[in-house]
Amino acid sequence: MSARPRGVATLADVEAIEAQGWPQDMPGSTYEAIRRTADRTPSAPALSFFLTTDRHRTPETWTYQQLLGEITRAANAFHSLGSGEDTVIAYILPNLPETHFVIWGGQAAGIVFSVNPLLEPQAIADLLRAAGATIVVTLAPFPGTDTWEKVAGAVDQVDSVRHIVLVDLAEHVPGTSSAPSRDTAPVMSGIDVHDFTALRAGQPEDHLVSGRVIALDDFSSYFGTGGTTGLPKIAMRTHRNEVSDAFSTSYLLSGIVGEGKNIFCGLPMFHVNAVLMTGLVPFSQGAHVVLGTPQGYRADGLFAAFWDIVQHHRIHFFSGVPTIYAALLEHSTDGYDLGSLEYGICGAAPLPVELMRRFERSTGVKILEGYGLTEGTCVSSVNPPLGERRTGSIGLRIPFQRMKAVVLDDAGAYVRDCAVEETGALLISGPNVFAGYRVAAQNANLWVDTGDGDRWLNTGDLGRQDADGYSWLTGRKKELIIRGGHNIDPSVIETPLYAHPDVQYAAAVGRPDPRVGELPVVYVQLKDGATADEKDLLAYLDERIAERAARPKALHIIDSMPMTAVGKLFKPALGRRETEAALTAALRDAGFMDAVVRRHPDPDLPQNVIATLPAGADVDSAAKVLGAFTFPFTITTD
Repeated sequence: MSARPRGVATLADVEAIEAQGWPQDMPGSTYEAIRRTADRTPSAPALSFFLTTDRHRTPETWTYQQLLGEITRAANAFHSLGSGEDTVIAYILPNLPETHFVIWGGQAAGIVFSVNPLLEPQAIADLLRAAGATIVVTLAPFPGTDTWEKVAGAVDQVDSVRHIVLVDLAEHVPGTSSAPSRDTAPVMSGIDVHDFTALRAGQPEDHLVSGRVIALDDFSSYFGTGGTTGLPKIAMRTHRNEVSDAFSTSYLLSGIVGEGKNIFCGLPMFHVNAVLMTGLVPFSQGAHVVLGTPQGYRADGLFAAFWDIVQHHRIHFFSGVPTIYAALLEHSTDGYDLGSLEYGICGAAPLPVELMRRFERSTGVKILEGYGLTEGTCVSSVNPPLGERRTGSIGLRIPFQRMKAVVLDDAGAYVRDCAVEETGALLISGPNVFAGYRVAAQNANLWVDTGDGDRWLNTGDLGRQDADGYSWLTGRKKELIIRGGHNIDPSVIETPLYAHPDVQYAAAVGRPDPRVGELPVVYVQLKDGATADEKDLLAYLDERIAERAARPKALHIIDSMPMTAVGKLFKPALGRRETEAALTAALRDAGFMDAVVRRHPDPDLPQNVIATLPAGADVDSAAKVLGAFTFPFTITTD
């Protein structure tokens, strides 16, 4: 058998890798993937952590042997609490070394469930209840943090929770005595509280006490997706999903994420990107992960120190969303040696073309745009690092996964595959595709039978493929508002408004923003005789929306909502209004006082905009302003 290609430049390289077949010795679980790396390179650095940016030069570091030992002890600790393969272990933690111990140890002992620690207590309770969590791992009480208070306010509402395990942040603060977590945390009725360090003490680190033999199709993780209120969607993923996605991604990124490479993690570890791209992928390939503060990119001074971090730790690769790249552009690279830095990967939201060009021109670092979703484990396509990076494209499918655009009928049934460059519903298939949502009714219209025997997932996105196999997104998934990589379900905003006595109709849409992609705004039609104003309604929402990112930046009261012929709210009209207003305002802020932006009148080009400028205006300067947004544009002059 010939050697596998080292990296990917074209679709032919992807196909050549697939022609050699799926490796017969693929690890059977995420735990096995990390164990093999530890067996191969036990003394190599696996994980480093610094608590604050000013301490980044003196991090704590774990070798692969030590990392595997901590993961194993965590798994055994959960087993001591009665965890079995169906036990749901929720973690509500910032970015800490212990978070990795919990994720991978929890997957060896049961099913790990990720919960955003920034959520409010009611949203946390809803998620824990929907997942059926038995064990909850979170922060112990510590000055300057409110995680414990929020979790304490949530778990009392969840009957399934039997154990709370507390991670003590004081253990990472030099000169600070460890807080007596068990004594300071109130003990709820029927819930036992444990200290994570004490629970792991004495547990063996060289084998799983349970003796569990993990099967590829055992559930490994749950992730909440599609909103945080009401009945959340819980995506169920298997060890096969996670291992296959990690190894398929490593084929495409061969030579970038491997032994001797240093990977920076700044994205939150409740998100699939951080867990896979700066977790399982490097850990399965022997790379070194540098975990930057509990707050990641949100930490004070992190952006200002980023280039020094890259230089000192010889960072080769990092992952971010468009807002991260925009923030880093505000800090000069002058005087820093960035010779180690090879690539940054960008996903979760469209990257404005002009932002990508400015970043690469300023830093010399290549950005690899990609595409993925929680239901596909994480990564489905990436622009090839060794080949042509087509700006605006989501790249080539990764090995052993399939992606195509198809025509569906009005009922969502398959009609035919799309021709080259024809837009259709974007489908994915492969061992990375999740098992489904925990609530069976939420799986309706999720799968598409294309007649080829494969299991195809309807991503909900619209896309097209060119003749060389590159895919391009041409429409947004349903009506989600994507703010800096955060998926915001409009119903999170609309549902509480409909409970207000003065509100007749409510519709939330995204307002284009060059920094975060979209900002949530909401339109309201009041009932006859209502007296509420915009300020009142915004304050009302602030008290009822758990996720801060979902709180609208503006609320507009209008006389009547746009409606379809059958009486449905017609959100595209509101989206058009926000797009035109946002881009017109950006041009006028830049000095083009008489500029006017309109969405393209051709219904086949709904994402395009036309900007009209006064005669003699500086078209090149206007193009730079519009280039910061994700919309293709045309500029005309009077």
